[in-house]
This record gives sequence, C-alpha cells and structure tokens, in this order.
Amino acid sequence: MSPRHWSYVAMLVFCLAGTLPLVPAFGLRVLRQPRRLLLTLAVAGTPFLVWDLYAARAGTWAFDAAQTLPWRVAGLPVEEIAFFLVIPLVTVLTYEAVRVAGHRNGAGRPRQRTEA
Repeated sequence: MSPRHWSYVAMLVFCLAGTLPLVPAFGLRVLRQPRRLLLTLAVAGTPFLVWDLYAARAGTWAFDAAQTLPWRVAGLPVEEIAFFLVIPLVTVLTYEAVRVAGHRNGAGRPRQRTEA
C-alpha cells in the first residue's frame, strides 16, 4: 500500500487530533458518558451511513481504491464507516467546548446596562 491509500485515514486522524485536546483543555465530560455518546453517534451517523450504502450500491458514487485502504464492509471502505463515527464525535466535542467557553466568558447572559 502506498501513502495515498492512507489519505482518508490521515484526514480522520487530523480531525481527531484537532479536537481531542479540547477534552482536557475545557474539562469536557463527553467521553465519561459512553452510552450517551454512542447513542448520539448512532442517531447522527446511521441515516448517513444507510444513505451512503444505498448511493454506493446504486452507482451514484464510488470510492477511489488508490486513496482508500483495501478493506471493505458491505462495499464501503472502513474509513468511510469510521467517518460516520469520527465526524459526529468531533462535532460534539467542538460544540461542547464552545458551550463551555461561552459560559466561562459570560456568553448568554443579558448585558448589564451602564449609565453614562
């Protein structure tokens, strides 16, 4: 396998590497609630995974064998299936980090009026 075969995996790793540090930086508790997180990932990813399976089988799109690993599940590259776990995960982590940062900075509170 050439480095090009790992390009999709590299993109997923890059996404995780950019967001996993948010967990300790903002004290996120997302990973401490695995059932809730798995339910969220299932609800977010399953419809798109089903759609992806349908579109690939219908020939609407295909995956470049030169840029994906050779392993397939139901005709999809394993990286494509991982995509539907990784991207919802990084979305949840980013959302939670922004929410925590907003609370720390007082976002969402009504502005106090100052009298001039």
